[in-house]
Amino acid sequence: MKRKYTFLTLLGLLIASFIFINSRPEEKPTDNDFEQAFQKKYSVFSLSLPDDLMFAGEAVPLDHFDIRESLDQELLINTYWQSQTLLFIKRANKYFPEIEKILKDNGIPDDFKYLVLAESDLKNAVSPSGAVGIWQLLKGTAKDYGLEVNDEVDERYHFEKSTEAACGFLKDAHELFGSWTMAAASYNMGRRGLIRQVNRQKENNYYNLLLNNETGRYIYRILAIKLILENPDQYGFHVRDKDMYHTIPTFEVKVDSSVTDFADFAKKYSINYKILKYFNPWLRDSFLTNKTNKEYLIKIPKEGCRSYSKNIDYSKIDSTVVID
Repeated sequence: MKRKYTFLTLLGLLIASFIFINSRPEEKPTDNDFEQAFQKKYSVFSLSLPDDLMFAGEAVPLDHFDIRESLDQELLINTYWQSQTLLFIKRANKYFPEIEKILKDNGIPDDFKYLVLAESDLKNAVSPSGAVGIWQLLKGTAKDYGLEVNDEVDERYHFEKSTEAACGFLKDAHELFGSWTMAAASYNMGRRGLIRQVNRQKENNYYNLLLNNETGRYIYRILAIKLILENPDQYGFHVRDKDMYHTIPTFEVKVDSSVTDFADFAKKYSINYKILKYFNPWLRDSFLTNKTNKEYLIKIPKEGCRSYSKNIDYSKIDSTVVID
């Protein structure tokens, strides 16, 4: 009996000791502990530049120290601005196939698909200067290349038509400057501004020109985006197919008369006003006057395509045209 009490007493003391020890407040790490943990767990690496690099079939002179430093700067910025570059990768998966097709059909080098990311992050942005859409077209430039721009319709927001207009600008710029690199630079600063610097500096090579800060960084930013998107794993970006944004299949409805209310119009196709405007951001109001009975093609997502499913193979769904 005595042994039993002794055993229970010891057991109680052990439990009490355990509770006491574990109930004491944890010791806070010292500054030295914190610094050691930081050094062990957090690392930032410099990046290696390629030995050779091309933009639109034109060699980048990486044997020049100033060119290497400029490219290194943009590569570091875009590599370590991880959230933005991840979005670039995801959006590119959704929009690049159509952009690539239009560029090819217009004889524009494929590398210009990276320019649109540098311009707008592949979003329908509006700049302080009034440039609009994924290609950041000014109103005058848009009209010069055949786009409709008014209070009801602004085709700078039209994905395909704005891409066609950008191709027209780039072809003319290439003919003017004789270089795709210079054509890209002129897209950023304007042809007149670039001509002024060419005449002032007596130089027609982008890599030898002293330009404003934005245009001076412009080609290097495009090149950095190209390097990362062509080899994302090499720069630490790992994105699964299910993480990507995918092209949503649509069909087109022909409209050649006025539309009184696009909210009612949307309901006819089992969608809402928000989704109608998502696929047709170039429709700038809730109605369409269309006094000249011009023909427009309005995109409508196919039934069920708003619902997310990792099992949908969007590439196998064809688009069709419906006459309303």
